[in-house]
Amino acid sequence: MKLDGLSKKIMVWMMGMSVAVITISVMFVYAFYYIWDAYWPESYKINESSGAFPSFWEWIFLTFLTLGCLVLAAIVAVRLANRILIPLNSVTLAIKQVAQGNLNARAEVGHSSLGEAAILANDFNMLAEKLERVTQEQKFWNAAIAHELRTPITILSGRLQGLSDGIFMPSQDNFQKLLKSVESLGRLVEDLRTVGLADAGHLYLHFEQARLDEDVLSVVHFFEERFVASHHQCVLALELQEAWCDPMRIKQALLALFENAHKHAVGGTITVRTRINDAGEYLLAVDDEGPGVPEHLAPHVFQAFRRSARTDNVGSTGLGLAVVAAIAQAHNGRAAYERLPNGGSRFSISWKRA
Repeated sequence: MKLDGLSKKIMVWMMGMSVAVITISVMFVYAFYYIWDAYWPESYKINESSGAFPSFWEWIFLTFLTLGCLVLAAIVAVRLANRILIPLNSVTLAIKQVAQGNLNARAEVGHSSLGEAAILANDFNMLAEKLERVTQEQKFWNAAIAHELRTPITILSGRLQGLSDGIFMPSQDNFQKLLKSVESLGRLVEDLRTVGLADAGHLYLHFEQARLDEDVLSVVHFFEERFVASHHQCVLALELQEAWCDPMRIKQALLALFENAHKHAVGGTITVRTRINDAGEYLLAVDDEGPGVPEHLAPHVFQAFRRSARTDNVGSTGLGLAVVAAIAQAHNGRAAYERLPNGGSRFSISWKRA
């Protein structure tokens, strides 16, 4: 190990401390015998032939003792410096690599490293891992957003080009299709905006004592035709009339849950429940009759752009449940998924009462 910087200072201080300890010990011995001779001369006996000062062999002994202590201090200093500096130097090197764009760089922590130095290296590694994960998620989000925006824009562009070239005739049906494409694009942008604001901590709500039952009914009526088209029947089990919430955001979350059931659940009953749960919180839940979420995806079901292989081609953006989770968190609540005994799914949001 090259001795410079902190390692050199540690060795110099250790050797200096050894010399100081030996010098102080010798001086203490002489002071002890001086006081003894000054105050109790009758009990103090000294070999007159040796005198009051060390003999030649005693000087030799003190010299070798000092040299031995210096060597021992140097060895201890080197080992101590290694235990301190190896993780610190590793952190320094890893910081330089991260600054150059290598987010895989990690600090090495030896088994003999001192606790504080090892903690510093471990904390840096945790920071580097989070930075790498955030960067990867950002790249994934950019690619996913581009992919999701491309589909409705391509459809819209193609239909407009067809109208411009005379391939499609200007008709109410074609204009309705264009309008649906624009609405689909608008919903996608709003979902992206909601999730982005929630991640940034800027999804602000307008709380009020809302008529939750009426809000649920309005969303059910709005979605009724789509449920009929997908052979779903909506059943209401509403135990709550009022709730302290942002009614617009709660309706947005319920609409996202309906979209999820419409696209992924088999035909059958869709049950909407509102009640006070066992924790004394407001609960809004949507139950379906299956097929449920694959077990390996269940822990990630509320993350954006998470879709199973069987749902990749059913027009899902992978944002709906992320919007639900964002709205629930903005209400200081949570979103949850539960597998029902009949094989169906229950997606719910719960939030604290005022």
